[in-house]
Amino acid sequence: MNQDTPVIELKGVGEKTQKLLEKLNIRTVGNLLSAYPRDYEVFGEPVKVSEASAGTVCAVYGAVSGIPNERRVRKLSILNVNIADSSGSLQLTFYNMPFLKKTLRQGGFYIFRGLVQTRGASRIMEQPKIFSREDYAKLTDRLVPRYSLTKGLTNQSLQKYVKQALSFYEFGPEYFSEDLLEEARLVSEREALETVHFPQNHDSLVQARRRLVFDEFFSFLFLMRKNKEFSDGLASNYRLLETADTVRFLEQLPFPLTRAQQKVWQEIKDDVGSARCMNRLVQGDVGSGKTIVAVLALLMTAANGYQGALMAPTEVLAMQHFETIQDYVKQYDLIFRPVLLVGSMSAKEKREAYGRIASGEANLIIGTHALIQEKVQYKALALVVTDEQHRFGVRQREHLAEKGENPHILVMSATPIPRTLAIILYGDLHISVIDELPANRLPIKNCVVNTGYRPKAYRFIAGQVEQGRQVYVICPQVEGDSEDAEGGAPLENVVDYTEKLKSALPAGVQVAYLHGKMRPADKNRIMEQFASRKIDVLVSTTVIEVGINVPNATVMMVENAERFGLAQLHQLRGRVGRGEHQSYCIFISASEKEESMERLQILNKSNDGFFIASEDLKLRGPGELFGIRQSGEFSFRIGDIYSDASVLKQASKAVDRILSEDPGLEKPANLLLKQHLEAAAGNHVDFRSI
Repeated sequence: MNQDTPVIELKGVGEKTQKLLEKLNIRTVGNLLSAYPRDYEVFGEPVKVSEASAGTVCAVYGAVSGIPNERRVRKLSILNVNIADSSGSLQLTFYNMPFLKKTLRQGGFYIFRGLVQTRGASRIMEQPKIFSREDYAKLTDRLVPRYSLTKGLTNQSLQKYVKQALSFYEFGPEYFSEDLLEEARLVSEREALETVHFPQNHDSLVQARRRLVFDEFFSFLFLMRKNKEFSDGLASNYRLLETADTVRFLEQLPFPLTRAQQKVWQEIKDDVGSARCMNRLVQGDVGSGKTIVAVLALLMTAANGYQGALMAPTEVLAMQHFETIQDYVKQYDLIFRPVLLVGSMSAKEKREAYGRIASGEANLIIGTHALIQEKVQYKALALVVTDEQHRFGVRQREHLAEKGENPHILVMSATPIPRTLAIILYGDLHISVIDELPANRLPIKNCVVNTGYRPKAYRFIAGQVEQGRQVYVICPQVEGDSEDAEGGAPLENVVDYTEKLKSALPAGVQVAYLHGKMRPADKNRIMEQFASRKIDVLVSTTVIEVGINVPNATVMMVENAERFGLAQLHQLRGRVGRGEHQSYCIFISASEKEESMERLQILNKSNDGFFIASEDLKLRGPGELFGIRQSGEFSFRIGDIYSDASVLKQASKAVDRILSEDPGLEKPANLLLKQHLEAAAGNHVDFRSI
């Protein structure tokens, strides 16, 4: 059994389970072993009822002190029962478990484990697990893995499949040299995989996770360095000169460029006018004016008689860019002859677009990754701008080079990253920063609250919709499952929360949901409907982090905000505050831990993305294994650039040393590493995203 073995060959996996696993992007044994636990459940010794503090998950040993009381709200069964020990009492609440009325006998002793919350002056535990003393003793002090799930798939079944896969998996020889393993203090790949899924203790888990994070960062940085070698060797075929077109456009704009925009615009002009291909990243918060700088660069390209391309992460955003450019052409009489190219266009529309691009009639091509497909032939592509996501990797560069173009590359990112990390992560790019917002920008008003604020938030949302505004609500997961609340605060999910909102908001409010597991056509349809104001409230996962621009949206509410990194929450907040109306961001924390609320208060106090990113780097140290979701700007499976910053720096040093000693990886000690990295490059055409 190897990494390419289909999961259906595992005992107990039939066609039905295979389809459920595919929903989690698990098709092979390799995918399964790379589906790392999202966190771990630790079964500590039971505490006294009086010691069960709000905001913590704990186990208490107590007796049922009254008769369970059941009531029904519509189709929902709610069962309340009190338990007590010598130190005090606690209320338990169970949903849709009416059978417990007979199971929990008055005077019976049980261990109950779950999240303790406050409701007014009372402490309650919702949907706790029930154990006998004997069964709980078997679990005490174990680290039990908890995976991301989908409906129909339990945590226990996923554990069983992983255990089976590890038993029969044929691990290959170690691809890192013994010197590197010793120098970086890394455990073997086999030990890392076995331990990350079934750790014996916290210390061994730390070492296992560190090895897997190092692997991920090493592969990423190695391919990036090769990308730099490729890019640095490219002479420019297109030395661009400034013309009257950009000067006239700037004079006609109803606002002046900020000093930061002027500085970056000058850096771009210097780059494209030199003998080398431009390879530049422009970083700046949402609303800092990156897009207008990109439009100026594309206009300069067109004015020199060449073609420019603007590549967006989603079809909806590509269409929005296309409409904006068309408005500029009409309003300012620009020389752009734009064409749109996205996957959902008909074959006839694509053929017409290909023809206009090949002939040079179109001097600005706007689209998604369709722009670099084989059928697209450019006449004189001099500049490619990638917006928000889809950073070019080695293979995309080679695709463009094979077309005989070697264009200038400009990458736009709304993700602020501390400079110490940016130098490592963007080492192949020259970095420009727009660190100044236009003077007329209304700052977003923020609040950080607990779940008790929800009714007030719903009334506020209804009021904004009544005024004609739109709202985003973010949940950390797509669907709910019965095991979500075991190891922490209950996680809100998109599907169930949409129904909850429909019941809580006035009947006329249009609520819809969006998540990454939907078909691309369905995602585009929902985003288009939201952009055209047919949807008032959009409940979504972080899929909306990039790819949609709706100036009319004025409220961003994030559920389980404690589950996200500060930098990602700031990125999500950037979806509002794009129009003329005052915008608001509501961060709802289901955790009552003091440190969680203190961390979120940083967002309450500041709208400065670079300040927030630096605070995120300080707060999320190496001791934090899981619990806060991945930063959204890099699609690492397990590594996080903030909490794993020290591993990132170590991997960077290792890559630099190996490349200086053996740039072609030709030495015997590095041959297996070369094969491993070639496989990694082959599996990740879009190896990074911003």
